[in-house]
Amino acid sequence: MHALTRSAAALAAPLVAAASVLPATPALAAPPAAARRAASQHAAGDPVGGAQLGGRGVVVNGAPGVKAPPKINASSYLIADMDTGDVLAAKDPHGQYLPASTLKTLTALALVPKLDPNRLVRPSQAAVDVEGTKVGMTTKMQYKVSDLFMALMMMSANDAAVTLAEADGGMAKTIADMNAEARRINARDTLAASPNGLDVDMKLTVRTQHTSSYDLALILREGLKNPDYLKYVQTIDHHFPAPPTKKQRKKHQQGGYPIHTHNHMLPGEAASYPGMIGGKNGYTIAAHQTFVAAAKRGGHTIIIALMRADVPPSPYAAKLLDWGFAARGKVKPVGTLVAPGDPAAKKDTGPGGKGTRNLLPGSPLNKDGTASRWLVGGGTVGVLLAISVLILVLWRRRHTPPAAARPGRPAASPPPPAPAPDDDPDASYDQHDPQGAASRDE
Repeated sequence: MHALTRSAAALAAPLVAAASVLPATPALAAPPAAARRAASQHAAGDPVGGAQLGGRGVVVNGAPGVKAPPKINASSYLIADMDTGDVLAAKDPHGQYLPASTLKTLTALALVPKLDPNRLVRPSQAAVDVEGTKVGMTTKMQYKVSDLFMALMMMSANDAAVTLAEADGGMAKTIADMNAEARRINARDTLAASPNGLDVDMKLTVRTQHTSSYDLALILREGLKNPDYLKYVQTIDHHFPAPPTKKQRKKHQQGGYPIHTHNHMLPGEAASYPGMIGGKNGYTIAAHQTFVAAAKRGGHTIIIALMRADVPPSPYAAKLLDWGFAARGKVKPVGTLVAPGDPAAKKDTGPGGKGTRNLLPGSPLNKDGTASRWLVGGGTVGVLLAISVLILVLWRRRHTPPAAARPGRPAASPPPPAPAPDDDPDASYDQHDPQGAASRDE
């Protein structure tokens, strides 16, 4: 038997080596229902922020004279008192969904404190050519970091996001910084794999990039503590630099053009909301509409986040904010927005830790910066299964003589084992799940 084991190990060695060098293949998108079912199977323990926040439906503690939270067609939302951290109501607050451009709130949170706003950065051709919404950049000039952050947070510029990542040392380093920042503030539902929130364009799915309405509120709340961050989300109009046109050169004018905010709830905008501080919207076909924002009235600040909404989010956000201001101080909180370093969240050890609804382990990037597809884990399981089958076949071949064997004639070899069926429970969803649809950022 020892000889058989050594033979099986020798045969398995090239399989292990091959698994380590094969290119990663795209992961199949998990449908939202399957994701939520998997999320409910996390280890025992309260989710970050309190036990009630583990609910997947609407979570609220009723109070006399306070209406029920508004009904909105979004898969997840959260309403909280930003000053106290009290979560007033929520729906599936720890459910994990594709973030779209709301992920840029985390990009800014990680990079605003690190990058000198006056530093000049030249974008790569890859940054200039990125998919989706762009501010319009050229490799022929350098841009101030502050202008890039304006484009990032005002108009969701994906080319600005990639250029900022390059300024931070590259895509892989920036994504590592983003995930480290998420862990620092206890945003345990968040896994970033891009600096801009693009998903299908970058072969990302809810497996490899996700966040929650709870985490979006944590991220924006932390970001608004930084004056520069606050300025970027509050600005409505900004002059973005560009090479001067022929006409501008003749008049000795500076090149550039105006850019305008995509947050329609800021003062003077089409859906202006009284007291709006700022926020960030996002959209891809796969993620649907996402939004996070904060507003202040009468000395109190309410923060809301919503994910996977069916229409542009401003009307829904206004209803959630109105309810938050009306319910603040009257309803018993259903949980709390934890502070960075809060001991109550220390039992969570990152993606998949106790008390979270994170579904997915592993790093979002390989060393070359490409999206990880769990090749190592999946490959290892496959190799171990192959070794087990091989040992069993060799053992049977040695210890179980065929019934039809006759003296003087060699026994017939048993037929090879049938190939194992595909055990990926999500394999049948790749043609039907909206998470697999083509996406474009807003």
